[in-house]
Amino acid sequence: MRSFKRYVLLAVIFSSVYSVWASVTHYSIPEEMKEGSVVANLATDLSLDVKSLGKRKMRLDLIANKKYLDVNKETGELYVVEKIDREYLCTQTLTVCYLKMEVILENPLRIFNIELEILDINDNAPQFRRDAIHLDISEATPTGERFSLSNAVDPDVGSNSVKTYHLSESEQFTIEVQTGRDGSKFADLILKQTLDREQQAVHNLILTAVDGGTPARSGTASVIVHVLDTNDNPPIFDLSMYNVKIMENSPIGSLVIDLNATDLDEGSNSDITYSYSLYTSEKTQETFNLNPATGEITVKGMLNYEDFRIYDMEVIAADKGASSLSGQCTIKILVEDMNDNHPEISIKSFQSPVTENIELDTVIAVVSVSDKDSGDNGIVDLHIPDNMPFKLRESSDNYYELVVSEPLDREKVPEYDITFTVTDRGSPPLSDNETMTLELLDVNDNVPQFPQSFYTIRVMENNAPGALLSSLTAFDPDLHENQYLVYFIIEKEIANTSMSMLFSINPENGNLYALKTFDYEIEKEFLFHIEARDSGSPPLSSNVTVRIIIVDQNDNAPVIVSPWRAHGSVVEEKIPRSTDKGSLVAKVIALDTDSVHNSRITYQFLQVTDATLFSLDQYNGEIRTMRMFSYRDPRHQRLVVVAKDNGEPALSATVTISLTTMETAVKAYSDMTEEPLEYDIFSDINLYLVIGLGSVSFLLLITILVTIVIKCQKPKPSKAAPPSRNSVISERNSTIADSTLVSNDAYWYSLFLAETRKGKLVVRQPLPKGSRYIVSSIPRGTGLTDTSDSAASTLQVGI
Repeated sequence: MRSFKRYVLLAVIFSSVYSVWASVTHYSIPEEMKEGSVVANLATDLSLDVKSLGKRKMRLDLIANKKYLDVNKETGELYVVEKIDREYLCTQTLTVCYLKMEVILENPLRIFNIELEILDINDNAPQFRRDAIHLDISEATPTGERFSLSNAVDPDVGSNSVKTYHLSESEQFTIEVQTGRDGSKFADLILKQTLDREQQAVHNLILTAVDGGTPARSGTASVIVHVLDTNDNPPIFDLSMYNVKIMENSPIGSLVIDLNATDLDEGSNSDITYSYSLYTSEKTQETFNLNPATGEITVKGMLNYEDFRIYDMEVIAADKGASSLSGQCTIKILVEDMNDNHPEISIKSFQSPVTENIELDTVIAVVSVSDKDSGDNGIVDLHIPDNMPFKLRESSDNYYELVVSEPLDREKVPEYDITFTVTDRGSPPLSDNETMTLELLDVNDNVPQFPQSFYTIRVMENNAPGALLSSLTAFDPDLHENQYLVYFIIEKEIANTSMSMLFSINPENGNLYALKTFDYEIEKEFLFHIEARDSGSPPLSSNVTVRIIIVDQNDNAPVIVSPWRAHGSVVEEKIPRSTDKGSLVAKVIALDTDSVHNSRITYQFLQVTDATLFSLDQYNGEIRTMRMFSYRDPRHQRLVVVAKDNGEPALSATVTISLTTMETAVKAYSDMTEEPLEYDIFSDINLYLVIGLGSVSFLLLITILVTIVIKCQKPKPSKAAPPSRNSVISERNSTIADSTLVSNDAYWYSLFLAETRKGKLVVRQPLPKGSRYIVSSIPRGTGLTDTSDSAASTLQVGI
């Protein structure tokens, strides 16, 4: 244990000096240490805070097929987990055995390279490949002749390997210890004196191999020398040493070299057999096959440049004489490298997931690459796809950092499958790849979006309170709480009424409801804003304009305003029986407070005494005569007019008009002239109308007079007759001299106003007392019926 402490102390002192330039910490321990033995305190040697080792996820990455060591995260001590056998871990050809490892810490990321040298202890004794070594030596063999003996093998290295050989006492033989190019020791048997088979045919010797350990260990083998009869010409090779190059992975059976040896003897003494010398290692004999008859050496096992690069062998050519003689040659086979090893990728650190707003140049992963080949075959290049927002940055030898090179957006790409591809520079090149998935975490960087910036919602009037009007849904591409939306109405007052008193919105799903019943005749539309706000931190929001249009329903029946009558009463109208065809009898006017479509009113007769006498204009409600009255027509006519709107279903109102026909007489006064009032309101068009009306009235008057004359010639009935037309005309003529003639509508309206509902005639302006006016034609739509029964429609007004 003291020696172990000394090794560690020396290694730490050496590593503290060496790490200044190599950045590698070296330790050395003897093999076969007990489990749990502490190698070193990494926290102290690497200047690390012991308290932060667990938080920084300190771990040991051991480059070996077993986990021999581990690190205590609480104390920072490197300790042995499993006994280390140096002979198992490292091949005998290696004089120095290293166990390489990496100490990895995160937050921040740091990697320390550790090299642990495993020191050999003398735990193995030398052993010969064969317990008995048989030698056939001719008695003609000259003194000083050498014979190769099987060398002993000691798995230990350095001073603990085979150091020397000892031969038991013999007068004829001695040994000479040789050193190979790899430092191994072997012994040659040397003949000191000539042999005499007749005196001693067999020599039994003991060969002892001793290592250099303390205490020393040894192994023995029997050397049995058979003395043969004379065969004095040994086989001789063309060359004493051959150098051969062969490509690794050469197929089994490939020819390496064709050896040739000659023997000057004859017969069986010249027949040659080829064989490996005992000096040739078993590894070489397993890899190459030697044809004993021809001397051809062919490939027997797989050649791997990375495992073995040089093979040394010694071939013996022995004749078949009674006392066989042999010759030897040395062959050195050099294995040439080919690109047969794929490069390797090792992910040392990978950070996932990360937020989408991660800063540029942030390290995401640390990757190391390696290739067992040599030369260009071992030089590797690492790359990632070009269409990614990342780049590789070489941090040290064969170590690369993956950093963010462009802004990331989770809404566009939620995750990245990053493929690391490593390619060597061999011919043809070999490659390997490894894919890592980088997940992006959401941040609240998107405002809610409505599908439209303006919504128009039509609502039928008389809706039920609480009725669903529409669903206004916004979309937020963020995740989780960043996409949970809350809807509310932005307050706005209209006529001292808040929007929240008229409408309500579900804060979770955006359903818009009406809180009251709307009336198109009172309110026709509303305009307000709705806001959608997410639940992120800080929250983001957007709003949309909503226009509510109240759609009219046919909920108001038409109201007849002309002719006026009390509710449920019948309108009384009087017309002269002499009314001409097409004359206006009455005009029905109805009003509907609904919208234009629903308030479009049509008129039609519901009931009429004589359908051939009157016509009704379905659009303006004018009732006109279709023909002149005859003596057969009843004096009283009953008309029931219905005013129907255009709604669905249609609503209607009716009015009953009772028409009474009266007999009137009138005389045209050609010598009468109109007395102009204070102002003249005639236009050119009205003047033409007056002239036309005067002409028609004049012709009508003549027609009436002719009719009266004809009637006067008829016999009078026995019973009392009503006053004749002439008497009526005479009565009127008595007043004409002092009267003013009102001959057109404009003149009428300048003097009088007819109140249709009350059946009164109202004077518009002061008139001279005692004045009298004669109206030649009553304007249509006044609702007044003249009392004359003359052919002309006249009215006398006296003041």
